Amino acid sequence: MDAYEDMIRHTATREAPWYVVPADNKWFTRRVVADAIIETLSSLGLKYPDIGPDKLKELAAAKRTLLGRE
Repeated sequence: MDAYEDMIRHTATREAPWYVVPADNKWFTRRVVADAIIETLSSLGLKYPDIGPDKLKELAAAKRTLLGRE
C-alpha cells in the first residue's frame, strides 16, 4: 500500500492528476468518475464561439442543402 501511495504521490500533477476510485460498489464508482469528469470539463472554461451574421447565413444555407430544401 505504501508503494502504491508513493507512486501516486510522485506521478500525479496538476495537469494530469490521478483519481483513486473505489471499485467495490458500482453505483458509487460511476458517481465518482462522473463527478471527476464534470469537474474537469467545468474547469476548462469552454464556451461556444461567437458567430457573426454572415456565418449564420452560411450555416443556414448549409442546413437547407443538407435537408434537401434548397
